[in-house]
Formats: sequence, structure tokens, C-alpha cells
Amino acid sequence: MKTLLLTNEYPPHIYGGAGVHVDYLSRGLAKLMEVEVRCFGEQKEELPNLSVRGFGTGTPSMECPKALQSPLGASRRCVDFNGAGISANLVHCHTWYTHLGGIMAKLNYGIPLVITVHSLEPLRPWKREQLGGGYDFSLWVEKTALEMADAVIAVSEETKRDVLSLFNVREDRISVIHNGIDLGEYKSTRDDESLRALGVDPKRPYILFVGRITRQKGIIHLVRSIRHLNPGFQVVLCAGAPDTPGIAAEMQQAIAAAREYHGEIIWIEKMVTRPEAIALYSGAGVFVCPSIYEPFGIINLEAMACGTPVVASAVGGIKEVVVDGETGYLVPLKQMTESPFEATEPEDFAADLAAKVNLLMADPELATRMGAAGRRRAEELFGWDAIARKTEGLYRNLLKS
Repeated sequence: MKTLLLTNEYPPHIYGGAGVHVDYLSRGLAKLMEVEVRCFGEQKEELPNLSVRGFGTGTPSMECPKALQSPLGASRRCVDFNGAGISANLVHCHTWYTHLGGIMAKLNYGIPLVITVHSLEPLRPWKREQLGGGYDFSLWVEKTALEMADAVIAVSEETKRDVLSLFNVREDRISVIHNGIDLGEYKSTRDDESLRALGVDPKRPYILFVGRITRQKGIIHLVRSIRHLNPGFQVVLCAGAPDTPGIAAEMQQAIAAAREYHGEIIWIEKMVTRPEAIALYSGAGVFVCPSIYEPFGIINLEAMACGTPVVASAVGGIKEVVVDGETGYLVPLKQMTESPFEATEPEDFAADLAAKVNLLMADPELATRMGAAGRRRAEELFGWDAIARKTEGLYRNLLKS
């Protein structure tokens, strides 16, 4: 059996959880079968049972508006994926950027289409800021692909419910297979030198955020919460890759305002390497995830595997990863109003978030206990080998039927 994985992100070009997922899943599946990865980039790699081929990301001949270059460039590469020929038994797509390629492979090559849902476009309306009319295109591609897929993998039970409520997909075609973590790599690893190189004082406690600057990750809510934080610890915001210049400017203004209340804000504006991220997780007193939409939230699992307690918003798949009062705290997001992604009382959410952070930072013994419980939970439920075996089993059942 051979599977073809289509993905936007693949090392070394990873900026989100979907890319991390495909990186580890491909390697786990390669222990069980032949795997080919086609991605956006210049990658070229041949390993036992695993081949990786990147398709160029440049769009020099496009004269369309800048916002459309990303979705139209993705469509061009999806055609290239198919034009290169396909010898796999099935095609497995990750994120809507590759769905057109999966549709074409199913129809042109007559192979089953599997889609892993990492997020859903109807639940990310802020993407219109980034894509313009390309957002309407992404909605159409995702809907078309999901409704014709032979199997859909949801990364959480909450995501499965979202798929059922938004699309015409039979429930018996949806399987829940959680995201995972490499427990050998993500573990408590003290690295004071890396922290100092990033501008963090390893001798002083700090809280941590890691993520892109996007509406989805709710970082603005976290920055608003800074005025409610107790003094005496650093606030480390590892936040880069803003979706739009407007969001970048909003972030700069919010941090400038927050510095009037808290003088120890360290903003790391680059996307850090994996070893740097592990060092940051391992040294933090608390990891904070204020997402307003999160189908799974692999960053929380990364922090837990490094023995760090988590304070996170009680949304989406986060509720299936973080156990409130055991591995950290879940903070409810208030009732939504006009815009489904702006809390009615964002200041209340920010204050509630800060209250839980202050509680853990004031009680290192409790934080240590919750961090250890998070590591145990990661070990028991979220190893990649088990996830690869579940995926391989889904493939075999699909091909039999």
C-alpha cells in the first residue's frame, strides 16, 4: 500500500500545526507503508519508504491582486501535483490549499480521497482580510472536497461536530484521530543559552505564548490581559508571521499600550526553530493559549509534553487536550455577538485569563504538579506511533470497501 500526502507545509517550511502534523505523520506512516509527500516549496528527499517533493512557491507571472496570489498559486500547484503522475493507492490532503489536488487525483486517477480537517474555513471569517475574494474560493473548494471525500479525519470530537453541522458529510465517513506529539523530542529540556539568545532572562520566571499573529490565535486578548497580570515575571510572546499588515500594526499598538502596565514584555517576532521552542516551553512557568478557534491546539500538547501547565480558552479541541484543574486551567470565552469571533466582553475574558495565570505563577508547587500531570497525559494518549497505526487502519478499511 502506498499513500500520497498533499500538504502546503513541510519541513523546513512550517508555520502552523498542520505542518507539524504532516511532518510526524509521514514519518510514522513510513514505518508501516510507502509514503510520498508533495508539498509547496523546493524540498527533495529520499528516505526508506518516504519520498518528499516540493513544488515551487513562486508566482512571478501572476498579474492578479496580491490577495489572490496565494489561493491561485495553490491551485496551480495542485494541478502540478497531478501532472507529475500518481502511483499511490490513495490521496490524503491536509488543509484546503491542497484540496483541489485531491479532487483532481480522485477523479483523474480513480483513487480514494482522504481529508484531515485541521480547521474549517467557515469558522475563520477573518481570512477574508488576507485573501479577499480568494476566501470565497477557499470556502467552495473545501466544501466540494469534504462532501466528495471517501473518508474524513477530524482531529477532535469538536471538529467532527463542526463538519457534521456545516457540510453534507455522512457521519460514518468521519473518524476522529487526534493530533500527536513526539515524546522523545518534546520533553523538559533546560537550555539557558538559547533563552538568553532570544532575549529571555532564564533566572527570572516567565509566561509564554507561541503562535502566529492571527485572529484565530487570540493573541490580542492575551496582550489585553497583561494589564491584569501581577508584577515579578516576564511575559514572553513568541509571535510572528502576521496574516496581514493591518494585524501586524494592531499587534504593535497593543504591545506598546501593554508596556505601560508591565515593563517585562519580550516580543520574539520570528518563527523560532523547534529546539528553541522546546527550550521556551521547558523554561516557562505557564503556557498561555487564548485562541478563539482551535480544532485541536497542538501547541498546548507541546507545552504539556515539556512539563509546563497550560492556561487556555475553553474552545474546540483544546477541551480534549487540557484537563481543567488537572493539567492547567480552561477559561470560558464569553457569549459571542455581532462578529462570531469577538467576545461580548473581551476585557472580562482577558481578566479571567490573567487571574488563572496569576494563580499558577504565585504557586510554583501547583504549577509543577499540573505540569507533571500534563506530561503523563501526553504520554498516555498522544504518541505518534499510535496515531500512524490508526491512520493506516483507516486506509486499509477504505481500500477494502
